[in-house]
Amino acid sequence: MTAESFPSEGDEYRTETPRPTGLLDVLSVAAVVVDADGRIVFWTPQAEELFGYTSEEVLGMYAARLFIHPEHLQAVAKLFADVLETGRSWAGTFPIRHKDGSTRMTEFRNMRLLDDLGDVYALGIAADHTLLQRVETDLALCERLINQSPIGLALMDPDLRYLLVNPALERIDGIPAEDHIGRPMRETLPLPDIDTIESALRQVLTTGTPLLDQYHVGRPPADPDHEHAWSLSFYRLEDPGGRILGAATSVVDVTERHRAAAEADRARRRLALIADASTRVGTSLEVEQTARELAEVATGALADVVAVDVLDSALACRRMRRPDNSPEFFRALALKATHPSVALRAADPPGDLAAYDGDRLVTLCVHTARPVLVRHVGDHDLPRIARDAEATVLLSQAGVHSYLAVPLIAHGEVLGALDLKRTRNPLPFDEDDVVLACELAGRAAVAIDNARWFQSVRNTALTLQRSLLPDHPPHQTGLELASRYQPAQATSEVGGDWYDVIPLTDDKTALVVGDVMGNGIDAAATMGRLRTATCAYADLDMAPGSVLQHLDKITCDLEHYIVTCLYAVYDPRTRQCRMANAGHMPPALVRSGQAPELLDLPPGAPLGVGGIPFETTTVELGPGDLLVLYTDGLVETRLHPIDERLNVLLSFLDEAHRPLEETCDLLLYGLRHPDDHDDVALLVARTV
Repeated sequence: MTAESFPSEGDEYRTETPRPTGLLDVLSVAAVVVDADGRIVFWTPQAEELFGYTSEEVLGMYAARLFIHPEHLQAVAKLFADVLETGRSWAGTFPIRHKDGSTRMTEFRNMRLLDDLGDVYALGIAADHTLLQRVETDLALCERLINQSPIGLALMDPDLRYLLVNPALERIDGIPAEDHIGRPMRETLPLPDIDTIESALRQVLTTGTPLLDQYHVGRPPADPDHEHAWSLSFYRLEDPGGRILGAATSVVDVTERHRAAAEADRARRRLALIADASTRVGTSLEVEQTARELAEVATGALADVVAVDVLDSALACRRMRRPDNSPEFFRALALKATHPSVALRAADPPGDLAAYDGDRLVTLCVHTARPVLVRHVGDHDLPRIARDAEATVLLSQAGVHSYLAVPLIAHGEVLGALDLKRTRNPLPFDEDDVVLACELAGRAAVAIDNARWFQSVRNTALTLQRSLLPDHPPHQTGLELASRYQPAQATSEVGGDWYDVIPLTDDKTALVVGDVMGNGIDAAATMGRLRTATCAYADLDMAPGSVLQHLDKITCDLEHYIVTCLYAVYDPRTRQCRMANAGHMPPALVRSGQAPELLDLPPGAPLGVGGIPFETTTVELGPGDLLVLYTDGLVETRLHPIDERLNVLLSFLDEAHRPLEETCDLLLYGLRHPDDHDDVALLVARTV
């Protein structure tokens, strides 16, 4: 009983049975006093509970005859006499006869008592042996668990000050156990959200509801240079009577898991960026456009200031001479920054031709065909990054603190460099950034290489065409094709719409249009995977319905994604087009001399639903027939019914023989609006 439980003067004593509040109450320890003749003179209520006899039944009775089996009387008498004569205590376990006739093992502590008259008594303290063993086992287990557990454990008083900590918590926060005692948690675990943690602890103390697995990140005193993560759980502690003793706190160091998750997230974002680049970089056969696309992809995700510079000799399709220390002439093609910065004034404006000396880092990059990384840019590095002294001053004012130059290499030839600078992003470039930048630069370099040779071939063809009679190029695979992709006008995010034209065996051609629901990097990454899978299955010469069935299985493995897709295969020998639809918009068909119509295909379920077959429909196409495949971004708006918009689409297809490029432009400009929130993929094919 605590001091607070005693009534003050004038208060009435409570008569109700007190609730058990301590270990002695849990054990129900009994006390029995026997005089020198072996008669019971004192008997506690706990003794009645342990042995079954009331005080009226036992007081004045010989204890040995009442509780001891005959075969044990002699041994008990000897022990009793030894305690009274020598005063030495005795402890042990002894079989006792209960009132109900059963024998129970009882734990005893016997000792001699003397009163003020010199009379001798024997005090016996007894408890149930089985119950005592269980309590001892529980205590030993608790002690071992606390001291040997890899989880940090602490006991806090009601004022949230440490009462006890285990060795694991010492290792976690780097503070000895004795230095914890009496201190609040905020002094040993300085987390940024310590106020929230203490508030949660007080809530647990008030409500008794545990709070589990609370994730917190901070820098412990033992390792202030690195970020650590912990999972904290809180529990209220009460005695058997319900009195609040304080709180228990468990601390699990999840730093490795935190770092692995952060690294996995970083890797996922990098892979998504690469997938995004595969759709956004190289969308045209124009060198300048490809360079701008590369700069747009790299800006923000990789650097604060991005420049794409191509060697003037590469643009002229001349092989670069053997590298030496001489200057190089670069044509600036793209320049982009995440924010207005004087660093833009230090770079060459797109279209300008500039000479960089042999000691400049960008020149070293193209000469060695290797990335040049300066993790931490110092004042001595800026002159080798900038073109001249004025640019050096501007870069210093812009706060350039990390620099990376990556060569643009295609087919073993260095075409130029991707120039990256960080000003606001506080992290320096690392080896992972180098790998990512090389991947982006490699993809863009191939597109730039294709574009420069295409432009060279086109210029040659135009020159030759002027000297020859006009002629139309032959149509391949029995189809004339045109396509468009237009991103959403009201957002900078790329969507998941795509189209594809896949040459097949026997002059057949596969036409694909699809839409991954959603936008952003994840949607683009999913679209890239499906495009690759579609090409692979198309080469197997399966029916369109079977191709969609396989794509459906792949999409089911992509978490939380639904995709619509239309897959068609045109055979110019039979003039048949076999189609299958997975929840996509119906294609439009314009036959010569007839009104445009929407093909009535079985709609099918979107990819990713799973378990639903797809039907293949065969459509006969005549010469000059026009087939229009598109995504919903072309016709859907927030203000008009879809049927109305589909009718508008058909109205723009009133002329079957209109040039395909003109048809694409007409549909885009006629149906799209500047505030449209969805992207569009459009594929138009005419049989020839």
